[in-house]
Amino acid sequence: MPDTVLNERALKLLKTLVQRYIRDGQPVGSRTLSRESALEVSPATIRNIMADLEELGLVSSPHTSAGRVPTAAGLRVFVDTLVTVKPLQKKIAAEIANGLSETGESSQALVTTASKLLSQVTHLAGVVTVPRRTHGQLRQIEFLQLSDNRVLAIIVVNAREVQNRILKLDRSYTESELRQAANYLTDQFAGNDVSDVRSKLLGELKQARESMNEMMLNAISMAQRAFEKGETEDDFVMAGKTNLLDFAELSSVDTLRQLFEVFNRKRDILHLLDQCTKAEGVQIFIGKESGYEPLDECSVVTAPYTVDDEVVGVLGVIGPTRMAYERVIPIVDVTAKLLGQALKMP
Repeated sequence: MPDTVLNERALKLLKTLVQRYIRDGQPVGSRTLSRESALEVSPATIRNIMADLEELGLVSSPHTSAGRVPTAAGLRVFVDTLVTVKPLQKKIAAEIANGLSETGESSQALVTTASKLLSQVTHLAGVVTVPRRTHGQLRQIEFLQLSDNRVLAIIVVNAREVQNRILKLDRSYTESELRQAANYLTDQFAGNDVSDVRSKLLGELKQARESMNEMMLNAISMAQRAFEKGETEDDFVMAGKTNLLDFAELSSVDTLRQLFEVFNRKRDILHLLDQCTKAEGVQIFIGKESGYEPLDECSVVTAPYTVDDEVVGVLGVIGPTRMAYERVIPIVDVTAKLLGQALKMP
């Protein structure tokens, strides 16, 4: 929606309407707009401008009310051109910083804390992907036996990053076999860059398949699967899903069912968040912009977080489209910076 289509008065009224709607969640009438916009124009002029905005698809009129509400397109114009981002209050910044500093050094614990803090300070659902470095030194690998021929591979990278992957294998393995395989792999590959490990695994299989015993072959085979991008135990952490129950527009049984299904399925949310790793700064998806139908009534505000100038993950919040963007944007932005600092090696 080009800004040039809207004159100053139309933009002022749209901003006033969106701010009031975000605050109250109710359609906004012409009388309220006249009073709160402080524009010296007649009620008739305001009604004409609102009719123009409606024709442009920026506002709509619910059947049960004479007032209007912003559409997703109207919210997009507001976010892109009209929102006044407020500096983050020192008290909130300190709460986030202190919460992370008191968590300890575990990357998993820091991610969990960050999602809880995002949820607490925004009263929305907070989501944080676990850190994934393109580069990093492998420190250790362990295998734990699960049911149905499944094994949990625990990969320790650098000082404290832990990646968990579930492997579906052709047969069951004893604890002794898994321990021997893990010890062999740690001995052979500890200290190697993670990005090089898989190619080295393939190389070892081609060069020494005949001379390897069964334990070594099994170890290499399991490691290959562990270093492929596949099903993971904890791709992201989410907190505060029940906060969404507080918003009338999301509280219908059908809407909540679809939302919680997409949260539990994880794949769609993870795909959306993965897109944000390539973006700089805060990204905002309003309504259908996310591309996932269950999120059509939601907005997603995200920011990537970095360690040593490398983007290793994304965090953000999910809430109704009428969220307080001017407050949420700096919270997401600052939390991403603070999480990156907390994860940085001493």
